This record gives sequence, C-alpha cells and structure tokens, in this order.
Amino acid sequence: MKPTRLLLIWLAALLGLSIALGACRALGFSVAPSLLSINWGLLLALLLLALLDAARLMRLPSPVVQRQMPGSLALGRWGEVSVSIQHDYPQPLNVQLFDHVPDGLSFEHLPQSVELQPGQLSQLSYRLRPLRRGHFSFARCEINLPSPFGLWSARRYLNVTDSTRVYPDFARLYGAQLLAVDNWLSQLGVRQRQRRGLGLEFHQLREFREGDSLRQIDWKATARQRTPIAREYQDERDQQIIFLLDCGRRMRSQDGELAHFDHALNACLLLSYVALRQGDAVGLCTFAGEQQRYLAPVKGTGQLNVLLNAVYDLESSQRPADYQAAASQLLARQKRRALVVLLTNLRDEDDEELLSAVKRIGKQHRVLVASLREEVLDTVRQTPVQTPDEALVYCGTVDYLNARSELHERLSAHAVPVLDTRPSELGAELVTRYLSWKKAGAL
Repeated sequence: MKPTRLLLIWLAALLGLSIALGACRALGFSVAPSLLSINWGLLLALLLLALLDAARLMRLPSPVVQRQMPGSLALGRWGEVSVSIQHDYPQPLNVQLFDHVPDGLSFEHLPQSVELQPGQLSQLSYRLRPLRRGHFSFARCEINLPSPFGLWSARRYLNVTDSTRVYPDFARLYGAQLLAVDNWLSQLGVRQRQRRGLGLEFHQLREFREGDSLRQIDWKATARQRTPIAREYQDERDQQIIFLLDCGRRMRSQDGELAHFDHALNACLLLSYVALRQGDAVGLCTFAGEQQRYLAPVKGTGQLNVLLNAVYDLESSQRPADYQAAASQLLARQKRRALVVLLTNLRDEDDEELLSAVKRIGKQHRVLVASLREEVLDTVRQTPVQTPDEALVYCGTVDYLNARSELHERLSAHAVPVLDTRPSELGAELVTRYLSWKKAGAL
C-alpha cells in the first residue's frame, strides 16, 4: 500500500503552511495562535482520515478477474487477450491492471486503467506477440486498488492461471483452403514443371482428346465403346516423405526475428501441407537436439495437427550435428523407401562425414539436402567496398561462400542433390523441388 498523489499534495500543503508560520515567528512577525491551532488540527485530521481510509482499503475485497485468451498463438503474429473485471462495491472504482506476461511474449497496451461500475462486468484487452515457440503459463495479474477516499492505493496480486501454446507461423496456410491448390502455390512463388512420360498411377478412362499421346489409348475400351478412349494418369499418392531435421547449434543463426531453426520448421510444415494434400505420407526425425523425436510417416490431413503438436515446443541446442548418428537412427526406424529431406546448415568441415552419411541413406531412400544460407552473406557480397575493414569482411565472406559451394559441388558429383537457399525462401524451394520430382516420377 502506498500514498496517492492526493494525500501527498495535502501533506505538502499543510507542511508548507507549518514551515511558513514557523518562519514568520522566527523572524519576529506576529502570528495568531489560532492559525497554529488550525494548522495542527488539519494535520491531525488528515492523519486520522488517512488511517481510516487505509483501514477501509485493507478490508476491501479484491475484484474478480478472468482472462480469456486463445488456446494457441502463431509465432511472430499478434493475438488479443481479453480481461473481464467485476466488483461488488457500492460506488464506482477506477483501477489499474497489469497482467504478468511470461518471458518470450511481447505485449502492448499494458498497464490499463478502467472504471468499474457497481454490479457490472468491465472488460479490457491487450495484445500479445510471441517471440518464441513453446508452452506458456500465466500465473497472476496485478491490480492497483484505490481507497474509498482516494488517499491510498493497494497493489493486489490475483491468482489467474491460464496457458497457451505458441506454434510455428502456419496460420497463413489455412486461408489457402478456400483456393485451388495450384493457384495458391503460384501465389507462394512455387514453380511447377510438366511431367515427362507416363510412368505414373492410372487414374481413370476418358474420351480421347486432342494432344493426347497414342500410347494413352486403351484399345479394349475403344473397341467396346467404338470411340477412342484414353487412359488418364495421376501422380503417385502412396509415397512417403520424412524430414531429417538438424536441431544443433548451427540452426541457431538468426535472420531477422526468426532463427534458421524456425524457418526450417515453417518450411517442413509447408511441404507437409502440400504433400498430405497430394495423398503422400509425412513423418519427422530430429537429431542433435536435447530430445530426439520421431514421427512415422502417416497419410491424411490429421497428420498435420500431429506434426504441429510435435514441434511447437521443439528447440535447437548447443550440440554439434552428428550426421552419422542421424543416419543410423533413421535407417533403423524407416524401412520403406521414402524421400528424406535433410535440413541443416552445411560447413566445409562436414565434407567426409556428411557424404558418408548421405550415401548410407541414399542406398535405401531418395535424399535431398537443404542447406540454409545466411542472408547476411548475400548482403555483404552485394555491398560496395570502400574501406580496408569492409574489404576484409568482403574477402572473408567470399572465401566462406566459395568453400561452401565446393562442398555442394562435391555432394552433387556423388549424385546427392543439394538445395542451397536463404531461410525465407526455403519453403517455396522445397515445394518446387518436391512437385518437380513427383511429376517426373523421380521420388
């Protein structure tokens, strides 16, 4: 409990009056005794009134506070939290509320003042913006409660428990449900290529159309119908995709507000969304993290929610990437042939270990290595050099990029496809490569 500005003003005024009267008496001016009595009487009255007001404030019950918040939030996106306050006091009350927001969530419009009316429910709202993924618990909120006479304010801590989960920023994909898949993919910048050949799954019979190949004609059906009938094919729908996700220290590099690890998670979810709509199965395997997680490839749109719940609290660690251990773990669990997407940040020292691990996986699966490249490297390479320090930075960057390119070329020489991309472009590039291989029957 602390004094309000009103009490401090009254105290300052009365003390100032006392000092003025005392100074007049010290300088030999005559002061009426009644003024001194009135001054002391006012001070005593203020003291008694303040004690009475403090006692009434201590007996006041705390208002009832309830928090309404979404059960899940998207990383980096603003969400709204509503707080309702109710009290049984006979007169209106002006309170100030501050919600204790957990670390990792930024907020706006706190603290807030609200006037509470007797018997009515008052509401206020503020905004949250998650800065990292995971599970967040709200334990309490804080209210500054004024006394009936306004001389004191008491800080009350109310236990109002709630929790929410912060998922990767996947909300933008749900709006695509209303669009055709091809149109939506084109909006994301995904490029689709025409498939070569017809070595895909049979879909249906239909009438022969101009532009169809003669090899598509079903002669038996043509003979029965006495009109040209062609076979129509579709992409294979019973394939498996598994993400081999690096959770080590290299994925902690930061580009903007998101780390490489978060960009990789968003890209995995984007490709999962597309692949599940195509009828394929999607799974996940992590390595170099504090906890190893594995999800077997499963088909169906429900697998997307399973993936979200499996990775929303996944964090990168300080451990180095052990590609050999990751390959052994994957091969022990994944027996059926699948497209393995390795998401990592390659360095030149990874040459032998990575190549050996990828070759082991490639004997049984189709492998795609997705290597994230820091955007600052492209920025430095394109910045004009004007000083010796900038020249040193430029030369070091070019040398690093050359070593990185040599590693990618060595992998490509061993028939290991490498996708070298910036984190912000990873999702669209992965979907482009996936659809290209799928239409070409190369998965």
